[in-house]
Amino acid sequence: MPETAAPATELTSQYLAQVTGDLERNTKEQERISAEITSLQEQLAAMQHDHTVLMNVQQALGVPQAPTQPAAEAESAAVPSPRQKTDATRGGKKARKSTAAPKKAAPRKPAAKPADAAKAAQPTLVELIRRHLLELKEPRSAAEISAALGQAHPERQFADKVVRVTLEGLVAKSQAERTKQGRSVFYTAPKSADASEAEAQAAGADR
Repeated sequence: MPETAAPATELTSQYLAQVTGDLERNTKEQERISAEITSLQEQLAAMQHDHTVLMNVQQALGVPQAPTQPAAEAESAAVPSPRQKTDATRGGKKARKSTAAPKKAAPRKPAAKPADAAKAAQPTLVELIRRHLLELKEPRSAAEISAALGQAHPERQFADKVVRVTLEGLVAKSQAERTKQGRSVFYTAPKSADASEAEAQAAGADR
């Protein structure tokens, strides 16, 4: 009896050690995969955020988006069917000229939707910021300008980063002035624009 119990106990110990090792490896593998998934999700969220910011900057700069059109329709509309002529002689007689191939009608562009027309009629972010700068009596930061635009136009969204980029673009074009106080940056309308506005108001008062 003792002789059969000893091998059984030894075999059980081997199985237990193997199972314990497999469990440890499985746990470590799960932790590694979970860490990779978390890292990939963070990268995806960052890229989606950058994409949104870039789209807003493109809209702020007034860059029109090219309308999407199927490649097959664009090719058929751009290249008309050539006229086919045959000038071969058969049996000493000229073949009759073949009739010209009918031209394919260019596909009609869909009528603009009311929502698209209303969106196109709205002033761009550049125009809104320029108007707001002309109304200011003292410099304002990009966050303050963004908040003011959001209150004046609640139907639109104004991201602080997009407003700041647009303001820097106006500064580069001499359509806005930038002043720095410590670590804070403030923006105002150019002095020439303020003078022109004052002259226009004075002329209106004289009339």
